[in-house]
Amino acid sequence: MILYYFKKITSLWQSSLMRNSFWGLASNISQALLISLFYVMLARKYSATDFSYFLIAISIYQFLTTISNLGLGQWFTREVANTGNTEKIISKFLKLQLYCGAGFYLFNVLIAFALYDNHEIRLLAALAGINIVFDNLIYVIKCLNIAGAAQHITFKIVVADSILKFLMVLLFCFFPMSIIALSFGLICIRFLTLNLFLKFGLRQRLDTRSLLINKIPIKEVARIVINNWPFLVIGSASVVYWRIGNIIISKMLSLFDVAIYEISFRIFSFFQIVPLILSATLFPHFVSLYNAGNTSQFTACYKKYLHFFLIYGLFIYTFIYSFSGWMVPFLFGQQYAAAPIYTEQMFLTMLLFPTGMLQATVLISMKLEKVDMIINIISLIIVVSSILVGLSFIHSLTVVNISIFISFLIFHICQDYILVKKGILTIRGVMNFYSATVLFIAGYAYLTSKYMAVTLFGIVWALVAVVLTITRWIKTVRSQSAIADTHTL
Repeated sequence: MILYYFKKITSLWQSSLMRNSFWGLASNISQALLISLFYVMLARKYSATDFSYFLIAISIYQFLTTISNLGLGQWFTREVANTGNTEKIISKFLKLQLYCGAGFYLFNVLIAFALYDNHEIRLLAALAGINIVFDNLIYVIKCLNIAGAAQHITFKIVVADSILKFLMVLLFCFFPMSIIALSFGLICIRFLTLNLFLKFGLRQRLDTRSLLINKIPIKEVARIVINNWPFLVIGSASVVYWRIGNIIISKMLSLFDVAIYEISFRIFSFFQIVPLILSATLFPHFVSLYNAGNTSQFTACYKKYLHFFLIYGLFIYTFIYSFSGWMVPFLFGQQYAAAPIYTEQMFLTMLLFPTGMLQATVLISMKLEKVDMIINIISLIIVVSSILVGLSFIHSLTVVNISIFISFLIFHICQDYILVKKGILTIRGVMNFYSATVLFIAGYAYLTSKYMAVTLFGIVWALVAVVLTITRWIKTVRSQSAIADTHTL
């Protein structure tokens, strides 16, 4: 059985798609880990007020930087693959992203001045917003690396960027600096990262003369955006979904609540990487199966990975439920001792997030990106309205976390409805999914009140691992026996 899995992994590594996806996954996990450490150091070294000011500025910047690239990554990747004159398309896309970055930077400053009277928040937002321009240019090269199966370049530069940020905070431990000075230092690091991307990502692909010669008319920009606008909504909805929550909290709750929410989200964002990257990796496979008209294999592939994503969500939630009580204060400091309960609440969404990302991938592979876009918009409207109405009556982060969970539950149910209509899912299968999730979590919560969380977590997941391994082995043996019987006949 071990030999079987070894051969399987070896065969997967021989695929250029899997190798490219591996570098994408490694890049994102490494970056998330180092960025998480970066925020841990910030939370421990700065006051809750300064930390919150910084988080508000970063939230505005991240909110806009997701929209500023116009969601044109897939269009650009496709054009690079299909167009012979790659230098022309690269120079046009680079110019487009530069103009959009500059425009959204100005919008970033206007939002900061319109929403906040605090001088420090405005200054931090103006500094952080400069990264929008840098990020847009980096976005071009990242997409180019994906199209050219050169994710290893992205991996190396992204890790270097994260290490430099972390080292800067370590330097702060010995030479204290203001939050403004730190923000300026982060801009310098991002500028260095941009130059690394330009040097190693665009080397021998583009020259300055080509960048000056090739122009992109406004009509062409409008045509590209109109033809690809569903991808803008789909690509930006997730980040907008989370970042807008922090902006609302900063206006309706305390600065301390801003810090608590960000701590919970930083932990959540680390664990959401695996389903996001794996869903993106599976996308080409789903597309090929669907285009081939092989409905049975398409459905079987979806259901197989659905089980994995479900188990991942259950595992991560029970991990946080069992260990967040001591883990969060240990990492971020005792001043945030109130954070664990809100972290547990936020991670309720993790029960649905992995399978939700998988089902979004399935819908897009079935050319239902407009349907997925509508579902995203519905979910976004629900979460914003729920938070605003809820906080008007109850001033607590619980309102925010429960609103996020409810909106994502509706998001998931809408996906289920579409997949049932398309014959990919059955009503019975949907009911089994929700029943299994509720019973498992309810049973785990009950047992946690009776036994030590650490011991229970280890025993439960050891048993799950044994059951899954035996089940997989039995299926493999049966499959081999069936093949042998066929040859005998």
